[in-house]
Amino acid sequence: MRIITFLFLLISSLVWSQDAYHIRSFHFEGNKESAFPVFKLGDNIRFSFDDLLGTEIDYYYRITQYTKDWKPSSLRHSEYIQGSEKVLLRNLSNSFNTLQMYTHYRESIPNTYQRILLSGNYQLEILNADDEVVLSRKFVVYEDMVNVAIEAKRTRDLNISHRMQNLYVSVDLGTGVFQNPNQYLHLVLMQNGQFFNTISGLKPQFQLGNVLKYQYDKETSFFGGNEFLYFDNSDIRITNNTVATITGGELYQSHLFTDKARDNGYTFFADLNGNFYPHIRNRDISVRHTEADYAWVFFSLDIAPQKDPIYVVGMFNGYQFTDDNKMVFNRDTKRYEAALLLKQGFTSYQYIVVRNGKVDFENAIDGNYFETENMYHAIVYYKGPTDRYDRVIGMGSVQSINITN
Repeated sequence: MRIITFLFLLISSLVWSQDAYHIRSFHFEGNKESAFPVFKLGDNIRFSFDDLLGTEIDYYYRITQYTKDWKPSSLRHSEYIQGSEKVLLRNLSNSFNTLQMYTHYRESIPNTYQRILLSGNYQLEILNADDEVVLSRKFVVYEDMVNVAIEAKRTRDLNISHRMQNLYVSVDLGTGVFQNPNQYLHLVLMQNGQFFNTISGLKPQFQLGNVLKYQYDKETSFFGGNEFLYFDNSDIRITNNTVATITGGELYQSHLFTDKARDNGYTFFADLNGNFYPHIRNRDISVRHTEADYAWVFFSLDIAPQKDPIYVVGMFNGYQFTDDNKMVFNRDTKRYEAALLLKQGFTSYQYIVVRNGKVDFENAIDGNYFETENMYHAIVYYKGPTDRYDRVIGMGSVQSINITN
């Protein structure tokens, strides 16, 4: 049976992890842009964020392990973390020559004070001096114990093949000893690093030697969506093909061109699958983390009034659904509008409708197309009859740009 795990079932739970208003631009870092939240055990896990209060406040981070279905782990903290339970963020620097004052915090794990010992599901929390959580993000740590191969294919169901993307997964156990893998192995499929629409609960259909095969026609299918929209205000004072006008004030204001629903056909352009790349385009500036400024970015969407709320989301805000990124219908302009305070750079975003407490992928504003290029991860968990935690024994990934029939 296919189980689509919506971690956010109600509107109230959609906002449970809302960041504090002054915490901005959090991202796991990889190769100068935000990274998908899946890391190999032992590799560096880098993260950063800005505090717009800009007063060098003491912040701490804490990492907590969870089960495969995001319930608290039964392990003690010392069993999965070597070092302190709560670590002071010591690597901080203030913004320089920016209109918006902020303090930039960065950290890399492992470090002198802490190291992750086990694979599994984790949550990173940023806390202030009063132990209040100002930000939280999920991530996964995996081991290379099994080989995971994943293919993006069109589903064989002709009624939905033009709208959905199907995944075939093979898990090669190799010489590893795993007791009753059909029962104790657990596969999770993730699209574009999003935790709110993972697919789980699937059993392998058959086994060839040591290879488990998942070749479902519908159960491993995702709605394809459309390519992410994007804007580039890396030069905060200049318009371009995504920024229509720039206005001044206490902070620069980037007014984007009005978007229209793209549900009448697939539109191809290269995107970052929800990622964002905070940077600046100026030869005189060398430290992008502290010399990039903030601007008010004005979004507008030309679409008829909807009975359900519309949000602007991406990795730039952790795919959160809050009042901060909820659009409002302007009866004068007859458009949905939102203004978000964002760090300058290259940012991917999409418009998402939340209907009856759930993200409505089926009736996406920008349509669903099998041609869309998405990033998929297949994550394999194992918890034997005597094990005390869900170990992540393998991970595979694929981009659907090479989708086949």
